[in-house]
Amino acid sequence: MVPGSLAATMEIMSEPTTALVTGANKGIGYAIAAGLGALGWRVGVGARDERRRGDAVAKLRAAGVDAFGVPLDVTGDASVTSAARLVGERAGRLDVLVNNAGVAGGWPERPTTVTPDGMRTVVEANVIGVVRVTNAMLPLLRRSARPRIVNLSSHVGSLTLQTTPGVDLGGLSGAYAPSKTFLNAVTVQYAKELAGTGILINSACPGYVATDLNGFSGTSTPEQGAAVVVRLATLPDDGPTGQQFDADGPVPW
Repeated sequence: MVPGSLAATMEIMSEPTTALVTGANKGIGYAIAAGLGALGWRVGVGARDERRRGDAVAKLRAAGVDAFGVPLDVTGDASVTSAARLVGERAGRLDVLVNNAGVAGGWPERPTTVTPDGMRTVVEANVIGVVRVTNAMLPLLRRSARPRIVNLSSHVGSLTLQTTPGVDLGGLSGAYAPSKTFLNAVTVQYAKELAGTGILINSACPGYVATDLNGFSGTSTPEQGAAVVVRLATLPDDGPTGQQFDADGPVPW
């Protein structure tokens, strides 16, 4: 054994679990941060808006959460690189990454009316942003004894549900629904590559949650939507990976 290695290992194990939640300044993201913080975890509040990020951190701290702000725009390489550096300096590792940030585009929206620029905007945030953040954070996740990644998806991304007669998923969605299908496929590929590494990655469907993403027309609260994410973030070592879940269990691709 290398001199001092046992002490270093014990110090790492004594450190609190650290999570980063993107888009955590409001809605489901904030509820996820609060839910993980209630477990005694240190939580990085990833958000691009400085004022909202600061307000969210202050509110979480007032509730007893060990929260810290992480300036983060998932669509920018430099921003994501800086965020990874900040988390590394603050915590030394990352135990849980929750890719929550995303945009809705138009809703409802016919595919015949979607512009290429509109599609690029949605995919950039909902898919490429997840890849950008995940790849930047992986070196920190690999330092964790129990690393977990949770990608926020949606029932509308399920091709099975979309093609099941009688299932109402809220009308046509020319960009948002396909972006979540794309994200699901990316999640599966990560799970295949990371198999055997101890990193578990899954998609979470929070349900139809009332947030500004849908004009607060949802039927459940952010806290209810966050519950499945907290469950996937705290999976045991023999938990599932490369799957999709909602509050009731597995969701078909």
